[in-house]
Amino acid sequence: MSHPGSAAKAIPPALYTPEQRLRRDATAWTLVQGVLAPIQFLVFLVSLVLVLRCMATGEGEQWALWSVVVKTLTLYTIMITGCIWEKVVFGQYLFAPAFLWEDIFSMLVLALHTLYLFGWYHQNMSLQQQLGVALLAYFTYCINAGQFIWKLRAARLQQAREKQNFSGAGMVGAGAAA
Repeated sequence: MSHPGSAAKAIPPALYTPEQRLRRDATAWTLVQGVLAPIQFLVFLVSLVLVLRCMATGEGEQWALWSVVVKTLTLYTIMITGCIWEKVVFGQYLFAPAFLWEDIFSMLVLALHTLYLFGWYHQNMSLQQQLGVALLAYFTYCINAGQFIWKLRAARLQQAREKQNFSGAGMVGAGAAA
């Protein structure tokens, strides 16, 4: 037996309104985010290898430490441009309802990367502490990237459903047999 509203639970709420989708598709900031995200991921992978190598062998300390700095600067860049994108699409720089949890978790990712920079710059952490903070920052980054990939997938599914509903709207009696 189906309950009232059970069909609504099966379909998640729309990530974008039609107006927001138009703004998302029209702004150059969408392309900027689309380019920066894989660059940041590549920088992350290279840095992760360097950090793990340094932790395992003790070699390449400066390469490992500087790679985390580069990763952090890349993160700052994507965060700043992401805030601009969010302002254009949703009307606010951060914590738009559609990306609230992603933005909240992004603050943790930023805090850990910033903690690394602080320790690196002031040299008030041991090498192992710095690399440990970097690995924790990278772990949270992976979770956050997964959140955004999930949202991207949700947006694509939403768009596919809307196209399917639009193309099936003209069919007479299409839902009568169901």
